Amino acid sequence: MSTTEPSEDISRVYRFLAQCMQYPDAEWMTQEFFNVFYNLLGTLGAVEDGVMIKKALDSADDFIEDLQVEYTRLFINGIPHVIAPPYGSVYMDKALQGAFAGDTLAFYRDKGFGMDEDADLPDHLIHELEFLSLLVEEKDFAGEEEFLTKLFRPWYEKFHPRVTEGAHHPYYRVVVQLIDFFTKEEDKDGFQPNEA
Repeated sequence: MSTTEPSEDISRVYRFLAQCMQYPDAEWMTQEFFNVFYNLLGTLGAVEDGVMIKKALDSADDFIEDLQVEYTRLFINGIPHVIAPPYGSVYMDKALQGAFAGDTLAFYRDKGFGMDEDADLPDHLIHELEFLSLLVEEKDFAGEEEFLTKLFRPWYEKFHPRVTEGAHHPYYRVVVQLIDFFTKEEDKDGFQPNEA
């Protein structure tokens, strides 16, 4: 039985999902990380997704390298084009660092948060998930809902299918499905495991 408040659990989930979308590295992609990942899937009734990912990881000569190649292809530098750039402005403004990125940064600032000067663009998926974690941590549920409605869901709904259709590795298909599940306003159907 959990002794934490639900808001603390939700904050941790957002932060964990942000971690899932970091560039793969053996330093954080440890057995402990995967234990939490598989437990989360099990809690949501997606054990088969966990088994599928574990099989893919176990069958690889170097699973970190496989995930790095897939991450690069999907999110950084795919040929002939990047499949799913993880920036809201790409989908909303059709340009990197458009007005949408500025609106996102303005929302952060309105809520009392800023960004390091050397940080990636404010509308990067990881920054947005970390920001949602901070809002929930501060129990600013109205701010969380406003951010999801105005600045997250509109572009994520375009990003999500690009990853599910373009990913070769099941890990990324499942991660974007988890993000989709935890950022929906209300999910009547529950978590929908991915088809292999």
